[in-house]
Amino acid sequence: RERVLRESGNETNGNEPKEELKSSLFRLLCSCRSLNMDFENQDKEKDNSSAAGSFNGNSTNNSIQTIDSTQALFLPIGASVSLLVMFFFFDSVQVVFTICTAVLATIAFAFLLLPMCQYLTRPCSPQNKISFGCCGRFTAAELLSFSLSVMLVLIWVLTGHWLLMDALAMGLCVAMIAFVRLPSLKVSCLLLSGLLIYDVFWVFFSAYIFNSNVMVKVATQPADNPLDVLSRKLHLGPNVGRDVPRLSLPGKLVFPSSTGSHFSMLGIGDIVMPGLLLCFVLRYDNYKKQANSDSCGAPGPGNISGRMQKVSYFHCTLIGYFVGLLTATVASRIHRAAQPALLYLVPFTLLPLLTMAYLKGDLRRMWSEPFHSKSSSSRFLEV
Repeated sequence: RERVLRESGNETNGNEPKEELKSSLFRLLCSCRSLNMDFENQDKEKDNSSAAGSFNGNSTNNSIQTIDSTQALFLPIGASVSLLVMFFFFDSVQVVFTICTAVLATIAFAFLLLPMCQYLTRPCSPQNKISFGCCGRFTAAELLSFSLSVMLVLIWVLTGHWLLMDALAMGLCVAMIAFVRLPSLKVSCLLLSGLLIYDVFWVFFSAYIFNSNVMVKVATQPADNPLDVLSRKLHLGPNVGRDVPRLSLPGKLVFPSSTGSHFSMLGIGDIVMPGLLLCFVLRYDNYKKQANSDSCGAPGPGNISGRMQKVSYFHCTLIGYFVGLLTATVASRIHRAAQPALLYLVPFTLLPLLTMAYLKGDLRRMWSEPFHSKSSSSRFLEV
């Protein structure tokens, strides 16, 4: 503005033509307008980038379910109600339960196969999403993983082989551990203690009330094949769907004996619940490692040796899980009866963890205080 006034004053004093004054003023206004447009475009790009970052962060956080204290207390009650429904009304709900389990196993195994499919399709196809109308947009890797998962579930429905059932059960375990999180050691103790009481009661004491071992009966009772039920409902003939086997639902892992006369079983809950604890201590180890690096390697308490400080909570809990699982297997062999696996897994994982946390001085912080890892290395930790 000062430049225009100065130029206008000079032009007036020098009796220069008014057209030059108008042209200089017009050029100045055009330059100011272009400058304002550049600033507006930069602001829009910043807003879009921040919105995209917040959207990605919210979608990541929304996909993970964190268990709080109330949910940890009521989860054993909900599991008991579901167990009683399966015990009393198994014939009525078996087909619905089989279909729901197959759908969940398909989604879980597709999630498990997705990284491998992304690696295989990366050299030969772009990562552009293909639109399927109202169903959404999917990449080639997602379509491939979903197709393989559907094929695996269909083969399991047709054959009922125990290896396929174990594969689907492992997919369910991985998906549940990936999308469920324990926030603190207090919630972990509440959840595992409640499930320990649940497991012991329904295995050892349910026979005194219901005249049958509820847990064992529900776990070992096979369900009708949906293809057989569909053929009977549609009256497709006596030979259609009659050769398909009854299905042992993929809610457990089964291991045949050396003679093949019987199977040993391990429930999904016996894998997932200690697995959630392992994920919790793994995240805490990463958090503590970052905190120590930020504080320039500050040493721990003076009464703890350096070798004790090097032992991670993850390895301590993992060894306890292995010892507890081995003890449960030996106990089932000795007693020749079903054993509640959490009776052995919970003490062998929680007690060493609590002892080590107390000795290292981390018990109070692990018990209730939330912690968050840095975004630089949390990507690898989440995977």
